[in-house]
Amino acid sequence: MNWRLALILVLFAGALLSGWFAWRAHQPDAPETAAEARSDFILRDFEVVTLDSDGQESFSLRAPELRQTPGARTLELVTPLFLMPDEHGSRWEVRSRTGWVNEKSTLVKLHGDVVADSPMGASRPTVLRTEQLDIHPDDDRATSAAAVTITSPGTTMRGTGMEADLAGKRIQLLSNVSLTNDPKR
Repeated sequence: MNWRLALILVLFAGALLSGWFAWRAHQPDAPETAAEARSDFILRDFEVVTLDSDGQESFSLRAPELRQTPGARTLELVTPLFLMPDEHGSRWEVRSRTGWVNEKSTLVKLHGDVVADSPMGASRPTVLRTEQLDIHPDDDRATSAAAVTITSPGTTMRGTGMEADLAGKRIQLLSNVSLTNDPKR
């Protein structure tokens, strides 16, 4: 074998290997598994009082756990209890399995076994039950697109969808409304 032919074959093999390595270096890496996002903070067994823009209590919140949503400034809640003041200084008690509060605390979304009890000593005690409730504390308003049951002494109302004016104590069911009246004797 000629030494020139051997040299050409070695150079050709080297060129092939270096080309292969260069091609492999330009291929995108296999996607890395995303690290689990972590909350900036977690509160356990806490109570928070949120003030409105006038410095008045908008709502109080008690829960066994609150997490800031990773990558956002919203809050996720486990079995929250909201205390929503009315115009007389009494408070509605609103409970659910989970909750979510937007960045500015102007929207509270409650899900799962939502129960709202009117303030203690109310002239007409009322209990509201639903699976989903959106509360707008700054507007003293609550809405739901789910089935809602409202019970007060002698009366049970059921319907789908609801709009409530918490300050004016007015609740409106939007569709499929039924009323059961059991007057006192």
